[in-house]
Amino acid sequence: MKRRRGLTEEDRDLWSRYSRTADPLHPIKRSKAPDTPKPKPDAAPLADPIPEFSVGQRVNHRASTFTPTPTISEDIARAPLRMDAKTHRRMRSGKLRPEGKLDLHGMTLDTAHPALTRFILSSQAQGRRLVIVVTGKGKARDGGGPIPTRIGVLKHQVPQWLRMAPLSGVVQQVTEAHRTHGGSGAYYVYLRR
Repeated sequence: MKRRRGLTEEDRDLWSRYSRTADPLHPIKRSKAPDTPKPKPDAAPLADPIPEFSVGQRVNHRASTFTPTPTISEDIARAPLRMDAKTHRRMRSGKLRPEGKLDLHGMTLDTAHPALTRFILSSQAQGRRLVIVVTGKGKARDGGGPIPTRIGVLKHQVPQWLRMAPLSGVVQQVTEAHRTHGGSGAYYVYLRR
């Protein structure tokens, strides 16, 4: 192993001559006044400080502020109504008859997305107003593998696809189907004219 030697007098002289003539890439900003530390604003206290907890202490579950994330059904139900209320009520009660049906059972995400896009765009081109998309309810439980799988992947993904371009301009309303048409395993898709 070689020892590192310091700069010789000749090297230092050469470096000082070079550094005087070279323009630095990132010049050092030198302030004329010495830096004075800026006063730090007082940190605002937390609105609800977390109470102390010790092992064995009971938890008051009623006082918990945890709110679970809404399910896809709740999310769709809270969506604003963009169609006639009377027609929407008839559709939700299963009294309107769908003019077309797409069954996505057994499809992967890669095959279901183009199939859904084709079906919705062609249905709108044919003048259909109400179609039904069957996604299925999904697996009852996780397979237990090292990577957790979401229950009902298509059930969660289809409403998102219907909100994205190019389908967002064609779809007027998405609602969970009545039990006679598949219930929570299917969606009514009401199309624009």
